[in-house]
Amino acid sequence: MAEVVLKNISKSFGDREILKDINLDIKDGEFIVLVGASGCGKSTLLRMIAGLEVQSEGDIYIDNQLVNQVAPKDRNIAMVFQNYALYPHLNVKENISLGLKVRNMAKCEIQRRVQRAAEILVLEDYLKAKPKELSGGQRQRVALARAMVREPKVFLMDEPLSNLDAKLRMYMRSEIKKLHQKLKTTFIYVTHDQTEALTMGDRIVVLNNGKVQQVDTPYNIYNYPKNVFVATFMGSAPMNIIEAEVRNGFLTFGNVIIGIDTLPCNLEDNKKLYIGIRPEHIISSYDPSYPFNLIKFSSKVTFEENLGSQKNIYFNFKDKEFCSIVSSNVPKCENIDFSVDTKNLHFFDFETQELINKKEDFFI
Repeated sequence: MAEVVLKNISKSFGDREILKDINLDIKDGEFIVLVGASGCGKSTLLRMIAGLEVQSEGDIYIDNQLVNQVAPKDRNIAMVFQNYALYPHLNVKENISLGLKVRNMAKCEIQRRVQRAAEILVLEDYLKAKPKELSGGQRQRVALARAMVREPKVFLMDEPLSNLDAKLRMYMRSEIKKLHQKLKTTFIYVTHDQTEALTMGDRIVVLNNGKVQQVDTPYNIYNYPKNVFVATFMGSAPMNIIEAEVRNGFLTFGNVIIGIDTLPCNLEDNKKLYIGIRPEHIISSYDPSYPFNLIKFSSKVTFEENLGSQKNIYFNFKDKEFCSIVSSNVPKCENIDFSVDTKNLHFFDFETQELINKKEDFFI
């Protein structure tokens, strides 16, 4: 196991700056997830930790050792790729053990490590099979086993589940988390999938345009996003955002007007800001818990997405498209009444788009 520390890491390709002054301290044995949209620099950052890319500026430490000049093979890391990278002419056992044979490890030790990995990842019955005979999930387990037998200090995973179907991705998420719990090794995992990030990470690093936006637990990332980007990026249905204004002691957004003394944070008068509302916090009038004494508004439904036990209702709210997550029992209708509790509102500065802190009484 090892701590990984990144200090002032930047990376440019020609005149194009990919990563900008990244500072990150990954704890020993932690499962940390790098998440962001395509092109944000997360895979480049992972490749620099592996030594496959060289940073333009900054230092990388693995287990308290500066590794800027250390070759990838000597960093004691193992990497799992998106495309499995298995040798088609070798069987499962040979794919798993190849790296150990190249290092001239004793046959008995290779056998021990391969057998342990096969047991943990349920591959005992497939050791003689070729990759073409395996499903996508089985191939990914072979790739994990090949990394595992090296007994590295750090596992690096670059979108390892993106080639799998939805059901298999869900299964493999739990398998990778179980593997981490068994090995208690440092895992650094790259994904663009917010659900993967929220369900797998001990902490999440949200990246955008080469900069770290927030580093925190999944709970805090979702419930206390640091800025508008994090708020709208994290979540299967993004946070609804709308411009608002404070004037003469009242907050106005859409067709809602409320006194600022009832709000969970101190807002300056004559100031613009953004209001954020999670879709699950917009309660329809068909919900038994519909709160009649809070913020209420009625809107025209534009379309619905049925997801089985629940559905997403999209509606117009002051020329903005909003989404509410409701029970699938809510009937199809043209107009619907909604309610929102003020404690579930998020407030962001209009200029910086940074979160405006709530009063202490409103923190959990």
